[in-house]
Amino acid sequence: MKSFRFRGSDMIILIGGEKGGSGKTTLACNLAVWGAQNGLDLLLIDGDPQASASRFFERRDESFEGSVTCVRKVGDLYATVQAMSGRFDAVIIDTGGRDSIELRTAMAAADILVVPTQPSQLDLETLIYLDQVIGTAKSLNPGLSAHCIISRAPNYPNSIEVQSAKIFISALENLSLSRQAIKDRKIYRDCFILGHGVTESKNPQARGEIQLLAQEIFIDSQACV
Repeated sequence: MKSFRFRGSDMIILIGGEKGGSGKTTLACNLAVWGAQNGLDLLLIDGDPQASASRFFERRDESFEGSVTCVRKVGDLYATVQAMSGRFDAVIIDTGGRDSIELRTAMAAADILVVPTQPSQLDLETLIYLDQVIGTAKSLNPGLSAHCIISRAPNYPNSIEVQSAKIFISALENLSLSRQAIKDRKIYRDCFILGHGVTESKNPQARGEIQLLAQEIFIDSQACV
C-alpha cells in the first residue's frame, strides 16, 4: 500500500547532467528503491549507454521489498516516456553525464529534473551551460522544475567548499538548490555493488539523506502543483 498519494497519474523524474562522476545513477537507483519500498509501481528508464542502472537491478535480490521495472533505451526518450504515460505511478530516467539526445529529449517529457553535482569548481562550471540548456527546455516544457543537489559532498560539517557551491548554484537562473545534500559515504558504493538501496541498509545517515531527498522530490513537489 502506498504511504502517500500522487496528484494525477505518473510523475516523470529525470536524473541528468553534463558531468560524469556526480552520482546520477546512484541517486536514480536509490530513489527507485525508496519508491518501491513505499509501494509505488515504478519504472526506471536507463538512458545511459554504460547501462549501470540496468546492471544494478540485475544484481538486485528479488526477496527485497518492492520491485522496479527497469528498461534500457538510448536515443530519443520522449516517445518512450509518452508511451509509458499513465502505466506507472512514477518514472525515473537516468541519462549519461554529457549533453546528449537522451538528456535533451527527456527534459521535454519530464516534470522534475534533478542535477547532482560535486562541490568542486570543475563540476560547478559545467552548470553554467547546462542552465542555458534547461532554459531552452523550459520554453518547450514550461512545467519542468529543475533542481541541483550537491552530491559526494565532504563528510564533515561546515565545509567551505559546500557553502561556496550553494552560493554558486543559487545564482543560476533555471536551477534551484535542493535542500538536501548527499555526502560521499562508502555505504553508497557498497550497496550499489550488491543491488541494494541505502534505505535497506543499517546506516542511518545515508538512509536519512535519501529519505529526505525522496520527500523533497516525490512529496513536497506535489504540494506545489
